[in-house]
Amino acid sequence: MELLLRYLSDYGYPTLFLVVLLESFGIPGPGQALLIAAALLAAHGKLNIVAVLVTAVTATTLGGCIGYWIGTRGGRRLILRFGRYVRIGEPELLKLERSFDRYGFWFVLTARFFEVLRQIQGIVAGIVEMPFRRFFAANLLGGLLWSCTWGLGSWRLGRQIQSYDDLTEKAGILFVAMLLLVLLVLLGMYLKHRWKNQGRG
Repeated sequence: MELLLRYLSDYGYPTLFLVVLLESFGIPGPGQALLIAAALLAAHGKLNIVAVLVTAVTATTLGGCIGYWIGTRGGRRLILRFGRYVRIGEPELLKLERSFDRYGFWFVLTARFFEVLRQIQGIVAGIVEMPFRRFFAANLLGGLLWSCTWGLGSWRLGRQIQSYDDLTEKAGILFVAMLLLVLLVLLGMYLKHRWKNQGRG
């Protein structure tokens, strides 16, 4: 985390944009960690939090759309060929494809909060031919939710850390705390969704 903070301090928004963009259409990278690092730097006046959020939302939305396009142009073969590097094979891909029948919108909306799913959600949506308008809405909302959760959350907490030395020392603790918070929110959303479906049944 200290290395990310210093790298972002030198190169700023283009670094955040490029890494988040690449990660959003299938290339594993430290996009989430970079967003947290950028927000922490913004909390100490080294970056602007609005610019950080706009950069993250733009990069993740555009990256998801590129992933969708890849999916429609033979993404299945691509995942089956290289998916072993992120522990995705044909059984896992078939399971993801089946889940899109009922939960496609929610899958795209929340996928960014989970490693691996964050990289392939757009590709899978393209493979199963999810309507682009529906995908784009979920992709954009998911990017906003992800960026604001990690960006604003880290920025608000980072403002409580008084010095740059404290910032680098406590960033790991901050990351774990934010991750737990996100998981609790997503669990609540999932349980609410299941409860509504059972009520209809």
